[in-house]
Amino acid sequence: MKVITITLGVFVPVYIHTHNGLRTIDSRYVELGESLRLRRTAFIRRIVLPGALPGFLLGMRFAVVGAWLSLVVVEQINSTSGIGYMMELAREYGQTDVIIVGLVLYGLLGLLSDGTVRLAQRRALSWRRTLAD
Repeated sequence: MKVITITLGVFVPVYIHTHNGLRTIDSRYVELGESLRLRRTAFIRRIVLPGALPGFLLGMRFAVVGAWLSLVVVEQINSTSGIGYMMELAREYGQTDVIIVGLVLYGLLGLLSDGTVRLAQRRALSWRRTLAD
């Protein structure tokens, strides 16, 4: 049940944002691929994948958040080990310092994982020009 909960917390944002990325591919690129008579594999590799990559990576950022939230919930409700279990025991015994350490640890792990996905996003989408550049 734990794995299914975390998997759903990850799969849904990735699917939604990838689907949106596929829907928002510029029609000019699709027409260009058709006029160049690209084969199906070349069309997917040169037009579809670069067009869907920004949405997929945005979905990955949301998925990281969803994974951490799901992990916290699963560990606090039904677990015999982990940070959430440690925090739940600390709640029962009134140890607020342990709870704060657990929250800070979750925050740092979330920040680190989001930074990793951001770095991958920056490197994978270095070819795109944005307003921030």
